[in-house]
Amino acid sequence: MANNLLRPLALLLAVLGCALCPRADATAFEVGGDDGWVVPPASDGGRYNQWASKNRFLVGDVVHFKYSEDSVLVVTEADYDSCRASHPVFFSNNGDTEVTLDRPGPVYFISGETGHCERGQRMVVRVAGQGAPPPAPPSPPAPTGGSAAPGTTSGAIAALAMALLAIAIGV
Repeated sequence: MANNLLRPLALLLAVLGCALCPRADATAFEVGGDDGWVVPPASDGGRYNQWASKNRFLVGDVVHFKYSEDSVLVVTEADYDSCRASHPVFFSNNGDTEVTLDRPGPVYFISGETGHCERGQRMVVRVAGQGAPPPAPPSPPAPTGGSAAPGTTSGAIAALAMALLAIAIGV
């Protein structure tokens, strides 16, 4: 009797576990490429938004910021527009920040250092849902743009769920 109850429970755990798994094909994006997250030159104030517009971001992807003596804030659209954030959605100043894009729609990033946002150190990333149509053909990379490398997310939860399922059904 107990074995009969374990099988549906194991199947439910496997399905839920797989639903919560990070995308195996998630991409890690290096913001600013080799330069990192820095104040752009006056002649290149739109650098980060130009770079972001040439990339396709999906739920589960990661944006990685490398910087020194600076910070990264995720803010509302109003705070982005005004370059001010007294209550950011997210704040980090550790010099090596990863932000997982966990929902579709725009995500607004600014530097928290005085004057940096006004000088162009800000970016809007537009995140598509996982069921979004395929991307348009890629544009040639911008000379100052960042690079994308395959993500390093693991399927540990899926493997655990599958192992539990196999144990429960006696495979």
